[in-house]
Amino acid sequence: MKDNHEIKHKQSSFQRMGKICLVLCLLFAIVGLTAYKGMEQVVPMGDYIFNYPANFGNRINVPADNPTTQQGVYLGRLLFYEPKLSATNTVSCGNCHQQSKAFTDGRALSIGVNNGLATRNSMSLANLLWARKFFWDGRAASLEDQVLFPLTNPHEMGQSIQASVQKLSNTLLYPGLFKIVYGDSTITGDRIAKAIAQFERTLISANSRYDQYLRNAYKPTDDELKGMELFNHGPDPEKGIRGANCTHCHGGPKTYLELFHNNGLDSISKDEGMAAFTGLVTDRGRFKVPTLRNIALTAPYMHDGRFKTLDEVVAHYSEHIKQSVSLSAFLQGESNEMGGHSLKLLPKEKKQLIAFLNMLTDSTFITDKRFGNPHQSTKN
Repeated sequence: MKDNHEIKHKQSSFQRMGKICLVLCLLFAIVGLTAYKGMEQVVPMGDYIFNYPANFGNRINVPADNPTTQQGVYLGRLLFYEPKLSATNTVSCGNCHQQSKAFTDGRALSIGVNNGLATRNSMSLANLLWARKFFWDGRAASLEDQVLFPLTNPHEMGQSIQASVQKLSNTLLYPGLFKIVYGDSTITGDRIAKAIAQFERTLISANSRYDQYLRNAYKPTDDELKGMELFNHGPDPEKGIRGANCTHCHGGPKTYLELFHNNGLDSISKDEGMAAFTGLVTDRGRFKVPTLRNIALTAPYMHDGRFKTLDEVVAHYSEHIKQSVSLSAFLQGESNEMGGHSLKLLPKEKKQLIAFLNMLTDSTFITDKRFGNPHQSTKN
């Protein structure tokens, strides 16, 4: 009788343990299924609607063969921050273009794989939706073309497109996402570039204090107003008009025009700039005019990062323009003094101009969660 009782007790214990295991298995299955469905549901679908002020204009640049979709932007954001696209699995686009620094990196020259240095300073990625030429020398005619350069450059991410394709194809995450975006799970270099370009087009900065001022939602200080006046006017000493002569290159609400200029950094530029492609002497040292959006966050400045502060930048334009055959016509003969050969801003005017430049900082742009690194919560 005692043996039978022990047997029944053991059988009952096994049955309870079996039920507990079954319940746990079902629970894990439900959690896993929910997580899987959650991953499916988190991918937004449909056309992406760009939101920007009317004064930015509608001359946007979206190629017909790469329409911007919510699912494409979702994929592009993941790829923008994907270190698997580098030879060492440690470098992503986000290394050289950090959101907190308005998508620059705070270095004169960016550090790539194996501590290699890029040849030029990382430009801000703000408001590329309106751009038509890319890189400091304008060698890329589209964002899609631009993307492929840093991916394969030995001093930046240093990996062949074929290797990147293979790495992404071997993950659990990406084949399914490529199928959602492109209709099938085939991963190609062209599709990688298109997705990243879609994400980069959404990086719109339009809520600085300057924007708020333009929509009558912010009252500038006296120094900011005087700096804005200097920014918007060229000097005319005969009429008593003082100016910083900025709008020829940085005019309009987006604070940049699609222009390339030699801005007098050197008499003979070590970096040929556009001349490397055109072969023209007048293009030597000629570079893209960058946006001034978030300029207080994007130091150091110029194509080679030679200036560490805005004070140095303003001093350059005020007193240190170097003459050359390719110097921009906008910088020749501009002075606040009669017969002067340089701008010659007063110390107070320099501070006022910088006060205005600080108005261009968009704190919402550098904290917008839509632009941040998604891999902190995504497993692939």
